[in-house]
Amino acid sequence: MDIERLLTENIFDPLPEYPHQQRQTNVPHAPARLLPLNTDEKKLAVKNILRYVPEKHHKLLAKEFAEELEKYGHIYAFRFMPNFTLKAVPIQKIPTKISQSAAIILMILNNLDPDVAQFPQELVTYGGNGQVFSNWLQFRLTIKYLAEMTNEQTLSLYSGHPLGLFPSHKHAPRVVITNGMMIPNYSTKELYDKFFALGVTQYGQMTAGSYCYIGPQGIVHGTTITVMNAGRKYLNTDDLSGKVFVTSGLGGMSGAQTKAAVISGCVGVIAEISEKALLKRYNQGWLDMYSDNLDKVIEYIKEYRLKKQTVSIGYLGNVVDLWERLVEEKELLVELGSDQTSCHNPFNGGYYPVGLTLDEANNMMVTNPQKFHQLVKESLLRQIAAIEKLCDRGMHFWDYGNAFLVECYRAGAKILAPNAKDDKSFKYPSYMQDIMGDIFSLGFGPFRWVCTSGLDEDLKITDQLARDVIQELSQDNDITTAVKQQYDDNRKWIEQAEKHRLVVGSKARILYSDQEGRVKIALAFNKAVREGHLKGPVVISRDHHDVSGTDSPFRETSNITDGSAYTADMAVQNVIGDSFRGATWISIHNGGGVGWGDVINGGFGMVLDGSADMDYCAEMMLNWDVANGVARRSWSGNQNGQETILRTMKKIKNLQVTVPSQVSDNIVRDLFSK
Repeated sequence: MDIERLLTENIFDPLPEYPHQQRQTNVPHAPARLLPLNTDEKKLAVKNILRYVPEKHHKLLAKEFAEELEKYGHIYAFRFMPNFTLKAVPIQKIPTKISQSAAIILMILNNLDPDVAQFPQELVTYGGNGQVFSNWLQFRLTIKYLAEMTNEQTLSLYSGHPLGLFPSHKHAPRVVITNGMMIPNYSTKELYDKFFALGVTQYGQMTAGSYCYIGPQGIVHGTTITVMNAGRKYLNTDDLSGKVFVTSGLGGMSGAQTKAAVISGCVGVIAEISEKALLKRYNQGWLDMYSDNLDKVIEYIKEYRLKKQTVSIGYLGNVVDLWERLVEEKELLVELGSDQTSCHNPFNGGYYPVGLTLDEANNMMVTNPQKFHQLVKESLLRQIAAIEKLCDRGMHFWDYGNAFLVECYRAGAKILAPNAKDDKSFKYPSYMQDIMGDIFSLGFGPFRWVCTSGLDEDLKITDQLARDVIQELSQDNDITTAVKQQYDDNRKWIEQAEKHRLVVGSKARILYSDQEGRVKIALAFNKAVREGHLKGPVVISRDHHDVSGTDSPFRETSNITDGSAYTADMAVQNVIGDSFRGATWISIHNGGGVGWGDVINGGFGMVLDGSADMDYCAEMMLNWDVANGVARRSWSGNQNGQETILRTMKKIKNLQVTVPSQVSDNIVRDLFSK
């Protein structure tokens, strides 16, 4: 990749040729979007994007952009897409004025690497519609600003639009990102679709719009923990050999399920309707075998189940057919079940109805959206009906926080819990309510890092440093049994991470760590950079799906029961607090893993460059970034959260948190007549 050319070329004089050859490369493309604009609004959409272009090119590009809008439902400005593949080159090769902006460019390039991104040419990293930018002109201008930036400037990004470089200071964030933010009374999905088509807002998913995605590895660990703990909770075993886990989705983050199944030791069966998505995971070595023949898939399940041999099996087809076929089998072949389709986006490529090919569905969702919506709902009802029959026979199913149960409920499924007091309490638990919520309340969450040198040896060193920190922490006599189990699980994870070949794109790693672990790991990395053991800076970040990062009543905060699950103070406070405690860049998004409008989430990136300043910033910011969420969970009544924050207050100077008094149900039982 020609990084020098990317950062310096003048894209307007002359205009680049339309990249016909690059557009024809064999990469998956996002389905066309609905175009909910009238004639005047279509004209406005073209005028909006022409603001990036010198007036002398308006006549030519206005027609081109109008054609794009009609064809794709959005203006991507494909003419300005680089005619070469984007890759995260080592930071030393990125010519910028400061290392922080070079690291951010590296992260952006990694998010658009075809090996990493779901639909790279439409700037979609994962989740079906999680955008890095809204169009390629925004990408070009942002890269240019980052190349020119000094440590006394901050770049402001409005839903992909680079507003500009503003005077700042060296301790301020270098980039501040917002995505999809809407005035509350106008925060509807219908209006979002209109404003996205106009080019004035975008859905950044979680780590796509904040440039922190690291490929499917980003949730391999979380999915592994979920499956392992599902075995402990539902099957009362640590040994999943011979146990079958059935799910769906191999596209973006859901591609992690194959690795997670194998690492957990079970037989993983994953359905995927897109042949390109399935073959991508197969060719990357993430999927062991596959078939488009259900008889063959059932044969594989029986064979490996009997042999108790760990394997990942792909079914190239619709997951509804797989579930219904499993119901037909006299023998219960599956113990654990879930779903990881992008059900937060069910009507635009996130979920495909049974009975249609991929191409037929992609065509119908634009040409006959009403019929498509109906077919999606019917398919969801068939899928949940099959799942319910298997659960009645002994299977354990949980919602993976992808809005699957929400959409089934909206389609008319009778799946509320018998004693439900709200519309988010389903008969099948969210993995947050049953498994991960307790882990988050203990302060553990998906901490991740990228070695900007691009060297395998740097990644090995960071793995060892992280392992040493976890080993030391696990020897603390004051930790609880639950915390020790997390340390032990994560030590085993990081020891085995290299052999599982998790890296796709940049040299990145993830593990679940608590507050104390994150601080000590970050300080160890920064010291290793300072002393030359690491050949380049390390970028630390986390999934927004974390202790403090996200307010989402159907996922991250689904186990908060004091009525505040629908509020978003935690995520907003999190980002504001990170901004003045040393983050290199910060982001706040409307929308995340459960879809736009159903969640507010925030994230950060921090460049550990070996300086003493970054020691201070890492300790200051990471202590807040975790404690904020633990304190909120404690206040909501979570016992793990309260125990964790009380222990943390003893260790952290100047931390003083409001702790709730325990209130018995008996005190209020007779206060109000029914």
